[in-house]
Order: sequence, then C-alpha cells, then structure tokens
Amino acid sequence: MRFKLYTLVDITETLSRRGDNVKSVRQQQNFLTVLQTIGLRANPTYKNSPSVESALPKTYSLGSTYTKKQNIWTFEFEIEAEDAHSLDLLLEDFDCVPYIGDLDETISTDDRLFITKDSKTNNIYFELVDK
Repeated sequence: MRFKLYTLVDITETLSRRGDNVKSVRQQQNFLTVLQTIGLRANPTYKNSPSVESALPKTYSLGSTYTKKQNIWTFEFEIEAEDAHSLDLLLEDFDCVPYIGDLDETISTDDRLFITKDSKTNNIYFELVDK
C-alpha cells in the first residue's frame, strides 16, 4: 500500500546528526518522528525524501484556520503488509505526537503537536495513493 502525507510541519530529511548544524538536526528529528510513528504498525519504505512547496492548506485538506499560502511538506511511503495500516490508523497514531517547531514551517502554534482530529487546526493529512 502506498500513502502520501501532507503536513505544515518541517519534516525535511537532512541526514544530520548530533554535532551537525542544530537546525538541520532538528529537521531530521522531525522526519525520524514521522518514520517511527508510521513504523509503530509496519516498517515504511520510501524512494524520495519529503518535498516542500508553498500552497494553500485547504488544497491538501489541512486546517481551515490556515487561510494564506503556507509551506507544505509532502512525503510518499509504502507499507508492504496490506492490512498493517489504513488512513484511520495513521490519523489515530499521529494525533498529538510532538514535533520540534520553529524551523521552516510558516504556521504559528502554541502547541508543537501533530493534529489530525480537528478540521480547523489539523496540520497533517494522509491519502491512500495505491493499494
């Protein structure tokens, strides 16, 4: 199964580690948080790192609070075990998972949490690309 996620959170894959540039380490930590959260049920595989573009969040079913163009990261991944994940499970698993903020995201929030269950403030969304 192939999924695509859209998020307003900076999940840039930098391959940085402790001792490297602090910002790039934090971006990598957010990316690893995404991989590890997906990996709670099944190991994801991917071909390309997340990409970022400036777009209207409503284009990607992200929170209605965000009305202006924002940085939106897109990440496509696959799960081999067909019944290991679903859109509902991904939304459940990601809700309220903390992330590191103040990177290249253009949204401003008090909480640094992935939000999936509030149509006004959700900052991550998933779609099934291919079964």
